Amino acid sequence: MRGVNTHAQPVQEAPSRLSYAAVLGLTGESDSDWAKLRGMQYAALSDVTFFRVFAHAILAVFVAQIYLKTAPALWLAAWIIALAAVHVAGARFDRTLADVDRRKITRGEFYRQSLTSLLSGALWGAAVFIFGPLGSFASLTALLMVIAIIASGAIYFRTSAPLGASLYAAVSGAAVAVYLAQEGLWFAVAGSAVFTVTTVLGAVQAGQTYLEVRLSQHAIIEKEEVVSLLLREFEENEADWLWEVDTARRLRGVSPRFAFALNSIQSEVEGKPLLECITGRSWDEGQYPESLHELANKLKDRESFANLVVQVSIKGEARWWELSGTPLRDERGRFYGFRGVGSDVTERRQSDEKIAYLARFDTLTSLPNRLQLTEALGDALRFSEQWRSRCALLMVDLDRFKAVNDSLGHLTGDKLLAQVSSRLQMLMDENTICGRLGGDEFAIVIREATNAEQVEKLARRVIEALSEPYQVEQHTLYVGASVGSAYGPRDGESVEELMRNADLALYRAKDVGGGEHCRFEPVLHASAEERRKLEVSLRKALGRDEMVLHYQPVVDARSESIVSFEALVRWNSADHGFVSPGKFIPLAEETRLIVPIGKWVLRQACMEARSWPEHIKVNVNVSPEQLLEPDFHQDVVDVLAATGLRPDRLEIEVTESIFLRDASVARSALEQAMALGCSVALDDFGTGYSSLGYLRKLRFSTIKVDRTFVQGASQGSNESLAIINAVVAMAKSLDMTTTAEGVESEEEAELIRNLGCDKIQGFYFGRPMSNEEARRLFNTPQAKRA
Repeated sequence: MRGVNTHAQPVQEAPSRLSYAAVLGLTGESDSDWAKLRGMQYAALSDVTFFRVFAHAILAVFVAQIYLKTAPALWLAAWIIALAAVHVAGARFDRTLADVDRRKITRGEFYRQSLTSLLSGALWGAAVFIFGPLGSFASLTALLMVIAIIASGAIYFRTSAPLGASLYAAVSGAAVAVYLAQEGLWFAVAGSAVFTVTTVLGAVQAGQTYLEVRLSQHAIIEKEEVVSLLLREFEENEADWLWEVDTARRLRGVSPRFAFALNSIQSEVEGKPLLECITGRSWDEGQYPESLHELANKLKDRESFANLVVQVSIKGEARWWELSGTPLRDERGRFYGFRGVGSDVTERRQSDEKIAYLARFDTLTSLPNRLQLTEALGDALRFSEQWRSRCALLMVDLDRFKAVNDSLGHLTGDKLLAQVSSRLQMLMDENTICGRLGGDEFAIVIREATNAEQVEKLARRVIEALSEPYQVEQHTLYVGASVGSAYGPRDGESVEELMRNADLALYRAKDVGGGEHCRFEPVLHASAEERRKLEVSLRKALGRDEMVLHYQPVVDARSESIVSFEALVRWNSADHGFVSPGKFIPLAEETRLIVPIGKWVLRQACMEARSWPEHIKVNVNVSPEQLLEPDFHQDVVDVLAATGLRPDRLEIEVTESIFLRDASVARSALEQAMALGCSVALDDFGTGYSSLGYLRKLRFSTIKVDRTFVQGASQGSNESLAIINAVVAMAKSLDMTTTAEGVESEEEAELIRNLGCDKIQGFYFGRPMSNEEARRLFNTPQAKRA
C-alpha cells in the first residue's frame, strides 16, 4: 500500500560508547544533550528510593547495636538522626525527579541530588573515627564491612546515578583509609584503596551500560513513532484516510476514501492544492479559519504535526477534520512532499461542544449555570480590584414557589421557572449577567456597581417583574421574589465569601416575609452564627431534658368551664436560656428536628392528660413534617397504648400548610388517626391558603379562628366580623365546632360569645402554664379562674 512507505527523516543514533565524564554528568556537548542524559538517568531514582533508605536504616541500627555498650548513647543517637535526616530529605527530593525524563532537569537539581550521597558518605566515614576507637577490632571490622556493603549496593541501587555512588564510595573510602593509616594498618589501607577504586569504576561502568541501553531504547522508540505516525489511526479507525501532497502542496495519489471525504471523485481533486479543496469559497477571498492558517504554516515550514483539528468547508458544508502529517524526504534528505492520515471528527466535535454547553448553561432555563456565574463573579472581582471600583451580586429566590411545585407538580414548576428566566433576561444589559444556581434560586452579577442606587433599582425591578402573574397551563400563578445583595470587594474579596454574604442577605429578606430586597450587613454574620449555634443546641435539647410542656386552657364559651388544654412546647436551653417558640419551632421544622420533638410532645401531653378529669381533652399540634412520616399512625397508636389515654380525649391540631406538601399522604395519616377515635382541629383558619376544598376533603371536628380576626373584630373591623360570622355559620352547617384564639379581655370574650363561637382560648382565661398549675385549676372555683 502506498501509505506504508513513510520515507521518514532518520533518527540520529546514539554514540557507540559514552565517555565516563558524560556518564557522570561532568561534561556534555550541549545543555540540551546534558539535560536529556540526566533525565534518562535520574527519572528512575524514585523507584528504588525506599529500598535504599530502608537498607541504610537497617545497617545504621546494626552499627548502633554493635557500639551500644561502648559508645555514648547520645553520640549514637545524634549520628543516626543526622543520617536519617540526610536520607529522608534525599528521598523526598528523589521523588521530585520522577518526571525529569519529560522535562528539563536543571544543574541545580543535579548537584542537589549528588549532595545526599556526599553527605551520606561523610557520615559513614565519620562513624569510623567516632566509634572505631571505642570498640574492639571485631566491631571495627563489622563497621568497615557495613560501609563496604553500602558501597557495593550503591552500584545496584544507584545504577542510574553513578556520580552519587562514586561520591559515596570515594568519601567513605577516603575516611576509612585515613583512619587505618593512623592506626598503622598499611596493608589494610592498600586494600581499602583498591576496593574504593574498584567500586567507583564499577559504578561508572554500570551507569555507562545503563545509559547506553536507555539511549538505544529511546532511539528505537523515536523510530517506531515516526514509522507508525501515518498508520496508527488508520488501523484503529476504518473511517480514516491517507493523504499526500507534493512540494507545491498539491494533492497526489488521492485514495477513494479521501475523495469521498472531499465529496468528489479522484480525478476531480488530483493535482489540486489541498487548501483549495478544503477552504471552499474562502479560497478566493483568502480568509480562512485560524486552524487552516496553522495547517498552512505547518506545510510551509515543513514541520511534522499530529492530531491537528481544522475547520474545513466541503462543497459549502462546514466540517471538522483531524489531520496528522510528516514531511517526506529521500535518501539524500531532499524534501519531496507531505504524507499523513486524516479523519472526520465533526460528530465528536459537535458532541464536545454540546458537553461544553451543558457544563456552563442550565438545561431548563438556558441561563448560565453556577459554574459560569462564579467565573463571571470572579472576573468582576478582578475588574473591581484592578480599577478600584465595585461589583455586586444579587441572589434571587422565588417566594411561594414550593407551593406551586407541591400542588401542581414539578412539570408546571419547571414551566414557571422558564418564564421566570425569560423575565430576568429582559432586565439584563451589557453590564449584568443572570443565571440559575439551582431549584428556584437565581443570581445576577453586576460588573460595575459603583452607583448603589442603580443596584437598588435593579433589585426592585426584579421583584416587581417576578411578582406579576404567570399563565401556565390554564393556571394563573402568583409567586413573588426576594433579593439579597452584596458588594465586592467590600462585602467579600473572594467568590465564595461574596456568595455566602449575598445568601445571608437573601435569608434576611425571606425572614422578614419575602418580596423584599436586603443588603448584606456584617451583623448578618452574627445572626447566622447564632442560628448555627441554636441548631447545635436544639439537636441536644431532648437528650439534655431541656424541653418542657405548658398547657393553655380552652373553655366553653357559655359556661366558661374548661373543656381542653392545648399543649405548647417550651425550651429552656442551657446554652441560650429561654428560647422563644417563634424562634426555635421554624428552625426545628427546617432541620426536621420537629419530628423527634413532635413525638416527645405527643407522648408527654397524653401522659399528663391521664391525670386530668375524664371529660378534659388535650390538643397537640402536629407539623406537616410529622404527618409525612410513614409511621405517624403507628406513633399515635403506641402513645395511646403506653399512656392509656382514650383516643377521643386526643385532638390533633394541624394548619392548612399540610395540604401544600403531599396532601394525599397528610390526609391518609389524619384519617387513620380519626379512625382510632381521635379528633382533628384545623388551626389558624383564614390566615394561609384557605380553601373550602380542605373542609370537604377531611372532616375536621373544630375550626380555630385566628387571633388576628378576633383582635380586628374587637376594634370594629367589618372584614374581621364578616369572616368570623362566615366561619361560624359554615362550621355549624358542617357540624363542626369553632374555637376563637387570642381572647385577652372580657369585652372580647363577650363579643366572641355573641358571634356564636363554641369555645374560647386566650390570656383572659389563662396563659400557658406548667402541668402543676393546670392541675390546680380543677380545684379552683369558676369565678376565681376567670
